[in-house]
Amino acid sequence: MTNDWDAVIIGGGAAGLSAAQMLGRSRRRTLVIDGGSPRNRFAAHMHGVLGHDGLDPAALLERGRAEARAYGVEIVAGLVASLSDVGDRLRIELEDGAVATARAVVIATGVRDDLPDVPGLADGWGRTVLHCPYCHGWEVAGQRLAVLATSPMSVHQIQLVRQLSEDVTAFTAAAEPLGEDVTARLLARGVRVVPAAVRRVEHGESGLTVVTDDGAETVVDAIFTGGAPLLDLAFADGLDLQRAEAPGAPLAVDMMGKTSHPRIFAAGNVTSPFANVPVSMGAGSMAGAGANAMLTEEDFALAVADRTAQRNAGWEERYAAQDRFWSGRVNASVAAIVTELAPGTALDVGSGEGGDVVWLGERGWRATGVDVSATAVRRAAEFAAERGVDVRFIVGDGAGSVEGEFDLVLASFLHSWESDFPRIRMLRDAADRVAPGGRLLIVSHAAPPPWARELPEQVPVMRTPGEELRLLDLDPTGWQPEIVEIRQREATAPDGTPSHLDDGILLLRRLA
Repeated sequence: MTNDWDAVIIGGGAAGLSAAQMLGRSRRRTLVIDGGSPRNRFAAHMHGVLGHDGLDPAALLERGRAEARAYGVEIVAGLVASLSDVGDRLRIELEDGAVATARAVVIATGVRDDLPDVPGLADGWGRTVLHCPYCHGWEVAGQRLAVLATSPMSVHQIQLVRQLSEDVTAFTAAAEPLGEDVTARLLARGVRVVPAAVRRVEHGESGLTVVTDDGAETVVDAIFTGGAPLLDLAFADGLDLQRAEAPGAPLAVDMMGKTSHPRIFAAGNVTSPFANVPVSMGAGSMAGAGANAMLTEEDFALAVADRTAQRNAGWEERYAAQDRFWSGRVNASVAAIVTELAPGTALDVGSGEGGDVVWLGERGWRATGVDVSATAVRRAAEFAAERGVDVRFIVGDGAGSVEGEFDLVLASFLHSWESDFPRIRMLRDAADRVAPGGRLLIVSHAAPPPWARELPEQVPVMRTPGEELRLLDLDPTGWQPEIVEIRQREATAPDGTPSHLDDGILLLRRLA
């Protein structure tokens, strides 16, 4: 058995195979672990299943297994001993010692029916001892029928069975006292009410003989009763999955079958003990789709994380390729604006080799710099030590890597040549770190250098401050723009001639 899967489905009944079909059709590496004991295995025919009325339940499962295998799903026989969370995977151990891991699990183990403890009753289960009027009622309609109540809720079952036959006997000991109104309703429809407890059920050629504690005998052709649903979920006890307040305490799920665990879905009778085959099939289909949707979201998130890691590694390589990358001098536009502000706490996002942070520290700011390059951070710390400035540097990916709020958050020339660089998202993260009354200062390249404007493919995406303000989409009731303009500063072209650069300046104050 292959060890690692996109999805493992525990249970190979109608719900589990429906989930498997959806996952297989989505090209997910899927394994079904089939315990081989479907709930309806005692019945010879299914009813109420559109397009399959009268089909043997075993034939439906055989067809379902073939369909799932056609989409690459693997199916093995076995019972699960334990299901545990191991981080980005779930670990599934079978009773035979085999182990698999999966990014998602669908639990479709169904339920067992715990019948009333009446000798002889279980001997006819699925044939002459029945539970669902919709699944089995037509086949015994017009015959001598009985209902063995298991609780006061059995009155509903009695009323449904009365629709099938005029000859109905209700053994109501477990539902007593019925109450005058209920008794009157049953008697009005010709239902015989027997309050004595049932002692045993005898099977004979003429039918079933129901013997009560008072010695009375009633011969019927079939008995309807309700078994208490038992869920075999001991293998998942360590995950503390949330249960619903319903008979049997089934697993609580949303409309897509998702449980309280983000990687675990469930479907069928394990979530709805009284569901029939079509309902279980539909729930399994939704759970399979839900698991695939979760995996799809994770695939994209992992791709973004991998892309980000590659981008960050590129910056590290860039810094490590030479002894020093930047001049160590503060940017003139930054200095011109910050000089007018009262010192406080400051965060520089994308601080590089620390020139701006050290300059802030020298002017009384309690400054922190964050950058993705460990080499840049190391050089920044060494630069600060040389200058005798008490500032802090952190290796991290943007403002989200730093805790707390700051009086000034600076993002200076936070550009990249990659078209998918999440500049606006990173600037929003920076805005989240601004304390009430504090400021967000964004200094950017508003246009390529004059000497590079003939080669637009060699420069990153550049926008005006006004365009970036609109893209940031900050709450206008919480932010006040103070500077939104382009400023020119002197520069020297690569050929040594005087030139200039266009700096975009965006200074926003967060309202207290």
